[in-house]
Amino acid sequence: MMATPVRRRTRARELALQFLYSYEMRGEESMADLDSFVEHHTKTGEAATNEPPTKDRIEIADYARDLVRGVHDHLDEVNRWIEHIARNWRLDRMAYLDRNILRIALYELLHQSEIPFKVVINEAIDIAKRFSTAQSGSFVNGILDRARILIEQAREESGEQIPKAPAAGSAGLGAAPPDAEAASSTGLPPGAPVSRPSARKPEAAGAEAGSDEEAMPSSGEFPAQGETEFPAAATPAEADEDLADPAALPRPRRRRRRRPGSQEGPRRPDSDQD
Repeated sequence: MMATPVRRRTRARELALQFLYSYEMRGEESMADLDSFVEHHTKTGEAATNEPPTKDRIEIADYARDLVRGVHDHLDEVNRWIEHIARNWRLDRMAYLDRNILRIALYELLHQSEIPFKVVINEAIDIAKRFSTAQSGSFVNGILDRARILIEQAREESGEQIPKAPAAGSAGLGAAPPDAEAASSTGLPPGAPVSRPSARKPEAAGAEAGSDEEAMPSSGEFPAQGETEFPAAATPAEADEDLADPAALPRPRRRRRRRPGSQEGPRRPDSDQD
């Protein structure tokens, strides 16, 4: 009995995603076509057939309109939530479908409190898998799961059903636990993706941060057998030694090429001469 309403909401979310995609392509003028778009795809209103539209079609049309208008009216709010959570991923770097799936889901998480969080997130993941890339499902899952935690915390702390969106410019701070480092020393502009750090071996049990132990050398710098200390760094070149002077480098030998058509082969010093 519960499967039918879920299918209706799923169809409404798919229609909302299609329209929001066209909204990004065409701009504000596309909002004037919302009613005709929904009526055409649900066979309701003026696009209805000879038979009156069923209750299911009317519910699909109504919820699709609610989602599109809700995302449109709260676009700045949902965008700030996404940018706050999606560390190192600006909205303009996300795929069109992915960011609109996130917008629809975040609008539902914030403003449709009667729908369980789990249903909204699972629906968004399924839609991302069907319509976007192979990695979109896990990407959407990670963003929305973190959004669920932050929204629940904000509701408990403020007592408001619809918590305020994060301040503008706080991109990336919500993607990690509060005690994790949020600042990056890469020097890249805010929101630019950075490469995943390579895995490092855990420190020895006896070594502690700030100890006087020597740091582990990089590859090629390990001491030879019997040495107790790591070798010192190589001494710099003498000031009067110009390593970039071409005259100081040995000149390569030029190999003599055999002329085409020449029948004479190389002469051996020990060969017999007539």
